[in-house]
Amino acid sequence: MSLDNPMSFKPYAPKKTEEYMSPGQHKHFEEILQTWKESLLEEMNRTMSHMQDESANFPDPMDRASQEEEFSLELRTRDRERKLIKKIDDSLEAIKNGEYGYCESCGADIGLRRLEARPTASMCIDCKTLDEIKEKQLYS
Repeated sequence: MSLDNPMSFKPYAPKKTEEYMSPGQHKHFEEILQTWKESLLEEMNRTMSHMQDESANFPDPMDRASQEEEFSLELRTRDRERKLIKKIDDSLEAIKNGEYGYCESCGADIGLRRLEARPTASMCIDCKTLDEIKEKQLYS
């Protein structure tokens, strides 16, 4: 795994007799989550440096507006990443507590491939689908 692409990893290949969420699987997901978090934090630091370095008081209102829009977009992206880091921290805590990999609604296995696709998943696909249907009905 590299910080350039934190989601490039070798899929976990469980042994035939290996139980779900074994120590090896916990280690696998902990590495994915830590690498992803480090990558996000590095990107946040780059953004802050970029904004400090590029901050200029342009006399031209169009240039100033363009820069403010660029900074606004970057800050919105960083805010989404800040929320993602919180989910990553929650997932790392769940690994420590032995709760990672199990649906918070029904307790079923989330599944290795689903967790590799979305390491911060806290619900199995069935519960998540039902949750999204309910949300859609509430806000439609």
